Amino acid sequence: MQKKIIEFTNLLRKSGIRVSVSEGIDAFNALDELSLDDRDVFQDALRAAMVKRGDEIATYDELFELFWSGFYDNLKGAFGDMEGDLGNMGIDLEQLLAQLAEMMQDMDGDLDLGELAKALLTQDLSQLENMIRAAAEEAGSGRIENMLQVGFFSRRTTEQLGLEGAQQDLESLAERMRAMGMGEEGIQQMQELIRKLMETVRRTVRNFTERELQQQNHNYMEKFRREMLTEKSFYHLTEDEIQRMREVVTRLAQRIKNILSIRKKRLKRGKLDLHQTLRRNMAHGGIPFEVIFKTRRKDRPKLVIMCDVSSSVANVSRFMLQFMYSLQEAFTKIRCYVFVAELGEVTDIFNDKEVNGAVEKALDGGDVINVYTRSNFGYAFHEFWKNHLAAVDNKTTVIILGDARNNYNDAMAWCIRDIQNKAKTLVWLNPESPSAWGFGDSVMDRYMPYCDIVEECRNLRQLSKVVDQIVL
Repeated sequence: MQKKIIEFTNLLRKSGIRVSVSEGIDAFNALDELSLDDRDVFQDALRAAMVKRGDEIATYDELFELFWSGFYDNLKGAFGDMEGDLGNMGIDLEQLLAQLAEMMQDMDGDLDLGELAKALLTQDLSQLENMIRAAAEEAGSGRIENMLQVGFFSRRTTEQLGLEGAQQDLESLAERMRAMGMGEEGIQQMQELIRKLMETVRRTVRNFTERELQQQNHNYMEKFRREMLTEKSFYHLTEDEIQRMREVVTRLAQRIKNILSIRKKRLKRGKLDLHQTLRRNMAHGGIPFEVIFKTRRKDRPKLVIMCDVSSSVANVSRFMLQFMYSLQEAFTKIRCYVFVAELGEVTDIFNDKEVNGAVEKALDGGDVINVYTRSNFGYAFHEFWKNHLAAVDNKTTVIILGDARNNYNDAMAWCIRDIQNKAKTLVWLNPESPSAWGFGDSVMDRYMPYCDIVEECRNLRQLSKVVDQIVL
């Protein structure tokens, strides 16, 4: 068991979870009190010993399931599904196998089946598991590095397993059964069984290879999944992906904060002023005993965000708000407004709640605005111009997020003009493709002349790019 703990510890380290030697020893000590029989307690005990950070728990739980959940359970499930499929086709697998066993007794001395064919016919899943593991080791599946190699190593494993030979053995057996008097219906059932067995083995071998990839390259797989999420349109995110996207946004925000922290330290020290250093040290023969640095103060900007929270762009607004409030130390002040037709300020919600809870509250609109109405950008911008224009000055970056679908109402583009005249920068993020701007009820073409930056923003990669431009 200690060997398995060491292997599991190495797997955690390879996947980016830092496990010290002392924490490994704590896990060994836990074994004196626990066993795998109480699986949940065992998992919790190892987690308590090995995991230090909350954001590593999900990775630990996934690796625990991959490492400690035997492949046998997956194999059993696959063969159970096969039996169900055959049952739906009117084939009683237990009865068919009993008939085959009875007929095979008469030809026992003349029966020449390979080990794999015998294991398949007798449903010996323990032997089949051992054979697949041995074949995978021979095929070198432990060297798998990415998803593109899953098919290659799966084929190599089935070749090492001798699956084609087993299929030929079983087909030859079917012909022998026909010669011994098995009826045509029985032969057809047996041929269908052979087809299902081959399909099930190939599927379980691929499953084994994918599990191996997840174990060996979990960190790569997580990075790959995050990259895929950043490219996926906000419009098409599932509920599960929305939850995972929050973590991705947090990671991106942390990366930007790290860059800002480094820049802040450099600004404090300043940049080497070579000209002044040489002048100051003329008395020392030009030897730079006294080093002079240029200092340049970079003011943190103010930020005003206006988010369309209508259902068509709610996901874009969700991650925009999360992003900006995760970076709030990069700004002197953030003021946040939401609108569909009416416009309301939700800044206080973010002051009182944790960022994710505040985002959901802001999107809901609460008692601030009516979210169950038709979009009217002109009305919302006029409300801002009339009641909140004083929030904008020459240090303020204004971000507007919306699709500019105005339902043929007055665009009131002059409000955006006046906001831009007062602001340092006005940025518009539109989740629609630029080819749709200005067509139908879109008034994007009316607003664009008064925007300093206009960007398509359909996915997290595009959003991150714009945030980089604003913050860095």
